[in-house]
Amino acid sequence: MNELAITLKAGTGEYLYLQIYEYIKKEIRTGKLRRNERLPSTRSLAEYLQVARSTVDLAYSQLLAEGYIESKPYKGYFVCNMEELFDLEKQAVMHAVKKTERVSAVQTSVEKTTTKFDFSPHAISMKEFPFATWKKITKEILIDANSEMFALGDARGDYELRETIGRYLHAARGVNCDPEQIIIGAGNDYLLMLLEKILGADVCVAMENPTYRRAYQVFKSFGYRIDLLPMDENGIQMEALYQSGAKVAYVMPSHQYPTGVVMPIRRRMELLKWAEAEEGRYLIEDDYDSEFRYKGKPVPALQASDQSGKVIYLGTFSKSIAPAIRVGYLVLPKMLLEKYRENCGFYASTVSRIDQRILNEFIKDGYFERYLNKMRKAYKEKHDYLLEQLTCFERTFDFSGENAGLHILLTAKKEIPAKELITAAEEEGIKIYGVSDSLLGNVNEKYLHTVMLGYGALEKDEIKEGIDKLKLAWKNYI
Repeated sequence: MNELAITLKAGTGEYLYLQIYEYIKKEIRTGKLRRNERLPSTRSLAEYLQVARSTVDLAYSQLLAEGYIESKPYKGYFVCNMEELFDLEKQAVMHAVKKTERVSAVQTSVEKTTTKFDFSPHAISMKEFPFATWKKITKEILIDANSEMFALGDARGDYELRETIGRYLHAARGVNCDPEQIIIGAGNDYLLMLLEKILGADVCVAMENPTYRRAYQVFKSFGYRIDLLPMDENGIQMEALYQSGAKVAYVMPSHQYPTGVVMPIRRRMELLKWAEAEEGRYLIEDDYDSEFRYKGKPVPALQASDQSGKVIYLGTFSKSIAPAIRVGYLVLPKMLLEKYRENCGFYASTVSRIDQRILNEFIKDGYFERYLNKMRKAYKEKHDYLLEQLTCFERTFDFSGENAGLHILLTAKKEIPAKELITAAEEEGIKIYGVSDSLLGNVNEKYLHTVMLGYGALEKDEIKEGIDKLKLAWKNYI
């Protein structure tokens, strides 16, 4: 080696020889100058750095004294063996890392023991998911893949998948639509963003209260004025809707979240009548949890009864297949298609064409229907088992929201605050959820005493053990 890329800084108050010394020491300690590597001679380095030779001599002398380099007669200066130093430094680092990991492990252990059973209303079971089938479809598609599959594709999503979704929606939910009306997107947030471009900026949206908070936050981010309207046992109150002055109403008629209310046909007709009364009025139907109903016949979608093109239908495969699929769909009334083409047609699809092809085959070949039937049966068994375990709470709580979806609501008859119930459960390692997370503004006070118990991701033995612990947590309330 004839030179070192040392940048000397004059006028800093630090001697030049110390700058050379610090640079070489750092290079050795970090392993950039290795054992037995030859350093440039004092003469050549001094010439390269444009400094006096005595300056380099002082730096080398200090390095020699500290054992970083050694001098071999008639050969020059060489880097010493620093492996032991590196081992000591590594041990110190590893000791610090292990100490941090031990602290982290303790914290994690505490967290794990704190929450033994999570009755999340959002979680689903992946135990029965046909992973082998999904892998098989993926492999076959990639083997047959051509350049066309890797092209950008239609902004609305692949036509074949839109056609398949349209057939499924008509058969399962009574939805009437053409593939041209369907837009595929990665999650409801993206689809609602498209709606903002279609409906315009100056819009007043009516929402049920309590409601799906995420949708509320998305609408709020658009600058929309939001009217939070009270609910009764049939859903959103019509008198309040007429008085609101809203142009758009966001509703979940098949299984309202979080209350679990299933909107009867009369209220649905009242909603459609409201939308038809004025030009520019629309209903956004979020068909939440529509696939999972355990009593009676499936309830058709609100869109199935729409004869005037007033319902914008919103759906997703996140709960019926898997959250990671991240595929949702929007069904637009035909009268809004031109606005979509003008204001949103240039947006590229947010779902990979490979994922679209996999999903299409999964649905088209009947795998989705078989999986859905299996999960309906599995969730119904969990649903019924949870209700059996909750019989000891019948004196203290009213149950609601059952027979559909993946959670049950418990409302304290003695008006025990939900926060108090949640805190008591946490002390026994049970995580439950308050409806208060979905409350916005003035609400029916009963929801302040209501908690949710989800069962989708729990097995029967976990449900039993969790409820046994909940009995201990709530022993003062039973």
